[in-house]
Amino acid sequence: MAQTLDSLEAARAAAARQAWRQAYADYAAADGAELTAEDLERFAEAAWWSGKLIDAVKLRERAYAAYASAGDKRGAARLALVLSWDESNRGAFSVAQGWFANAQRLLDDEPEAVEHGQLTLTRAINKLFAEGDLPGAISDFEEAFELGRRFGDRDTQMLALVGKGRALVKSGEIDQGLELLDEATAAAVSGELQPASSTIVYCITISSCQDLGDYRRASEWTEVANRWCDRLDVTGFPGACRVHRAEIMRLRGDLAGAEEVALAACEELQDFQRGITASGHYEIGEIRRRLGDFAAAEKAYGKANELGREPQPGLALLRLAEGKVGAAVAGITRTLAETEEPLGRLRRLPAQVEIAVAAGDLKTARAAAAELESHVDSYKIRDRRAPALDAIVHIANGRIQLAEGEIDGAVRGLRQARDEWKEIGAPYETAQVRLLLALAYRRQGDEDAAHTELEAALAAFERIGASHDAGRAKELLGREQTHRTFVFTDIVGSTRLLETLGNAKWKKLLARHNELLRGRIEETGGEVVQQTGDGFFAAFASPRSAIEAAIAIQRALDAEIVAPDVRIGAHTGAAFEDDGTNKYGGEAVHLAARIGATAGAGEILVSRETLDGAGAGFRTSEPRSESVKGFEQPVDVCAVDWR
Repeated sequence: MAQTLDSLEAARAAAARQAWRQAYADYAAADGAELTAEDLERFAEAAWWSGKLIDAVKLRERAYAAYASAGDKRGAARLALVLSWDESNRGAFSVAQGWFANAQRLLDDEPEAVEHGQLTLTRAINKLFAEGDLPGAISDFEEAFELGRRFGDRDTQMLALVGKGRALVKSGEIDQGLELLDEATAAAVSGELQPASSTIVYCITISSCQDLGDYRRASEWTEVANRWCDRLDVTGFPGACRVHRAEIMRLRGDLAGAEEVALAACEELQDFQRGITASGHYEIGEIRRRLGDFAAAEKAYGKANELGREPQPGLALLRLAEGKVGAAVAGITRTLAETEEPLGRLRRLPAQVEIAVAAGDLKTARAAAAELESHVDSYKIRDRRAPALDAIVHIANGRIQLAEGEIDGAVRGLRQARDEWKEIGAPYETAQVRLLLALAYRRQGDEDAAHTELEAALAAFERIGASHDAGRAKELLGREQTHRTFVFTDIVGSTRLLETLGNAKWKKLLARHNELLRGRIEETGGEVVQQTGDGFFAAFASPRSAIEAAIAIQRALDAEIVAPDVRIGAHTGAAFEDDGTNKYGGEAVHLAARIGATAGAGEILVSRETLDGAGAGFRTSEPRSESVKGFEQPVDVCAVDWR
């Protein structure tokens, strides 16, 4: 018994100096003794900071029961509010609401006290993050701040201040909101607040700065927050600091280090905060996409989605990088249709511009760019755009101008975006702009300038480990060939059809043909490189996808009441990429075109290389040799039975 009492005294002393691991061990040893409600509350806090969330929740429930049985309504209400936060963080929102209602009932008849400020603060947090009621949240934050001031509760004051700052930023009151965020975060730095309050203040401030593209301020506060987190001998919620650290490391170009930190953060967070853990997995997806590890990126985006974090726009950009333009369009279109909040749309619109340009939908791209610029202008800091957001606007407009042939305007805007990202210190983003700028210079006929930008981009991509983008830079420099399956389609007897149908009916038939073919190409992960009169030139990452697209095309046409006969040819091989007018070039492309010209009406003709790479599952004719124009040796081909 004496040993148990000694452990209890040791636990109380450890808790007083916030030595949480020691406090947890000592309280666990003393749990056979009569623990007071205050002991159970401190025991729960020690469990929480030791990474034992389930234990913490159970202990808080015991503390709640102890306060309630002693008739201490304020103590019971305080624990009910903490449990409400715990359950909300775990995603159990109905349970969280139940605890909140319990706290509210307990305090209804009590004289105003510090717990009323905590109750009002919790209500404000719910309005801000769960309901999106910004005016209501601001009003409640102001009331909570005043209650905290009146009862000397500095934690409630600063949490109310940072919450109001976040709500003001989301409302477009940028300068006022940032002032409040900085004030609250300075209080956290000074050590005035409890550890949990400090962590929440840091998270909200850094997230707000990143939303506004104010990466300088976000970086400064991230460094401060991580120094604070590193001093704590705890597990769990400080993982949120690690997520922000990973985001800044990614921006600075340390992709491998950022991935390591983000993985550790998600492991540390576990169930402490479902939303932040989900953001950690999304960040891992963003890092891996830049590293070119697409399968691992997709897995991370999937985990983020499982935990409740929308995996867009990252997943749509991943699909675009994989050449699945149709999937990219569908993903970004859906997420924008579901997103009303301006900051949420601002994060997604740059991706829509990029994807729409890749899909040849310049009308959608222009509309997205116009909305993007409008939002950016709404979130100016001291009447100036943040450099990152200004760069994003210039990139969006530059992509469109490049596609429309307004090359001089594209060069001016992309050059400014390059310089802005360079000033921020973001090597990956700078290198991406350099690729676009190089294409614009080439279209101007300035090959030396294009070569300079491509060399700089390649050096940056290789230095930070962005393998996929490095390969793209090499292709544009003509140093590396890309391996693709190239497909050519062509309407058989188009001249005769035009004469038979007349112009009006022919145009209608051709429009339907184009719609069907483009859709089947993109749905199977293909890239429409060029429309060639009454046919398509497409590229696929795998032979199997190319054959599946060809079969889907023939079946779709066969299902139409009236449709033209189409011949399709495919060949797999290495090719160079050029300046975007005829994106792929080389022997493999020419051979695919010749095989397509050799095919008969309604036939899919593929080379032996394509068939060998496609695997089993397709019915084909016996191989045959065909002499094709421009090639000395006959080519072995097979017809794929699509029926």
